[in-house]
Amino acid sequence: MRKRAATRQTDVLSVLNGCDRPMTAYQILERLQVSEPDIAPPTVYRTLSALTVQGRAHRLESIKAFVPCRCNHVEGLPVMAVCNDCGSVDEHDGSDLLPKLTALTDQNAFQAKQHIVEIHGLCSSCAA
Repeated sequence: MRKRAATRQTDVLSVLNGCDRPMTAYQILERLQVSEPDIAPPTVYRTLSALTVQGRAHRLESIKAFVPCRCNHVEGLPVMAVCNDCGSVDEHDGSDLLPKLTALTDQNAFQAKQHIVEIHGLCSSCAA
């Protein structure tokens, strides 16, 4: 019997929340296949797409991986600080940056559909 979308989303979020590093769709798939061997990649991709649209997960474009949303920023701007050494990701609320980014894109009549900022560098543990 097929799982409902809400149940599937809960399963994927549980996997993401259980890991302290970003995960690719295939890493998520491998974890889910332990209890559900027949799950297919398209199911995971559809679920991740729904979760990112809902703002419950974020796709880190630069490393093609996903993290659960850890802030409440429905109308805000997630700022993801990604450590290039250990892979940890800290999420910050960049809502105060949103008007400035909007002003920049308005100059060219660009209509943003999604906002996420990725900053790469070293976390405090790796920089020490």
